[in-house]
Formats: sequence, structure tokens, C-alpha cells
Amino acid sequence: MTIEQYLPVLLFLLIGISVGVMPQVIGYILGPNRPDAAKNSPYECGFEAFGDARMKFDVRYYLIAILFILFDLETALLFPWAATLKELGLLGFFIGLEIVTILTIGFVYMWIKGALDWE
Repeated sequence: MTIEQYLPVLLFLLIGISVGVMPQVIGYILGPNRPDAAKNSPYECGFEAFGDARMKFDVRYYLIAILFILFDLETALLFPWAATLKELGLLGFFIGLEIVTILTIGFVYMWIKGALDWE
């Protein structure tokens, strides 16, 4: 393997990194820097903080977040599967049906366990 084979990949990486980094550098250099007491305050919500910032969240919050991500990904996978269903044929249909069935069983299990109940 020679360097000519890796050159497109290296160029792609360099351009990608520069597109991500250069706007931040330009904004830092050319952007206004006028700090005041309101901008330097740690709270931007309009009222003073109450309680400890390191309070513990209920485990159910994280469980709901994980379930949301799971079913969001399921939806993202179902659209391309449905769009190419004719090309996939009967085998592709049954594989997609298997995925949906497994996720539905997981959803029903979480429902029975009470993971979706918010008290």
C-alpha cells in the first residue's frame, strides 16, 4: 500500500476537521468579548437557583430516556425497510417483522413492569 491510496482519505479527514474547527476559531478571534455580571452568572433561567445542582434524579427518568432512544431508532430503521420492501422480498419482510416483534415484546415487558408509569 502506498501513500497515494491513503491520500483521498487523509484529504477528507483534513477538510472535515478544518470545516469543524475553523468556524469556531474564527468566531473566537473575531467575536465580540463584552462580559458583564449577567453574562458571567452561572444561571440563565431568570431566577435564582434553589436546591443543590447535584441532586439525584429518579431512575425512571433514565429508563424513559432509554426507551425513547430505543423506539426512536426503531422508527428510523422502519422507514428505509418499508421503502425497500419490494426489493427485499419475503425474506426481508420476515427479518423486519422479527425486529418489530422483538421490540414489541420488550415494550410490553417494560409496560408490565411499570417502567412507563410516572408517579
